[in-house]
Amino acid sequence: MKHWTGISEFVAVAEQQSFTKAAKQLDISVAQVSRNIAELEASLAIKLLYRSTRSVSLTEEGTLYLQHCRHLVSSLEEANRTLANLKATPRGLIKLTAPVFYGETRLAPLLHEFLQQYPETELDLQLSNNKLDLVQGGFDLAIRLGTLESSSLIARKLASRTQYVVASPAYLAKHGTPVTINDLPRHHCLTGTVAQWRFVEHGKVIQFKPQGRIVCNSGVALLDAAEKGLGLVQLPDYYVSEKLRSGDLLAVLNELRQPDDGIWAIYPQNRHLSAKVRVLVDFLAAKLG
Repeated sequence: MKHWTGISEFVAVAEQQSFTKAAKQLDISVAQVSRNIAELEASLAIKLLYRSTRSVSLTEEGTLYLQHCRHLVSSLEEANRTLANLKATPRGLIKLTAPVFYGETRLAPLLHEFLQQYPETELDLQLSNNKLDLVQGGFDLAIRLGTLESSSLIARKLASRTQYVVASPAYLAKHGTPVTINDLPRHHCLTGTVAQWRFVEHGKVIQFKPQGRIVCNSGVALLDAAEKGLGLVQLPDYYVSEKLRSGDLLAVLNELRQPDDGIWAIYPQNRHLSAKVRVLVDFLAAKLG
């Protein structure tokens, strides 16, 4: 750490324009501040400060050096805060937003488990299928599904999700099982908020615009319609996995299924994450991944 000797003291004196105030800020003696800066100047062979009995000012070289030293001190302080956060116990309110169905069925149980594990934390969970503004809403964190839009927010992938095209056995028995994308126009397709279904054939992404008797912005409602034999629907695994295991629904066109997309934790671009948010994101990544 020899090369660091005097840098923090130099920055403090330059900003406070006083050895006494700098010593008080750093909680060391005035003599130590003076010695360390003198040692720094000696190592650089450059005078950084003009000193008098009444004032302190920067030399031309000192003004230039201060610009770089401020960044060094700031980075060191940030590193120290990061390590302190690693040891900190999560506490306080966490404000979080997530989509309704995923939040109710997958996320909320994990959040409740997190609260049990960290009793000094509190939760404000806002479930909405609208993408709420994190900064304006004062949210610490958002859970987003699928392909992310470009933004200044920081994203961490927690898990993947798989999209399935499914139908009831009764529907397939009556209308036949589609084996190619070209078969889909002959079927009743149940449409949600996504206007087009995506598939991959021979390495190429193909989009299909479904047509049918039902258009609905609720995955739960579309799932019920599919179970009742009203058509095919494309839904993520967290809607249909239990129905597929039980045989109430059957998946079709699996070999053309689009690549899995993401389940993401999104948070504002702060200088560092608080312990409560960092630990929660790690917790969700471990549980969901």
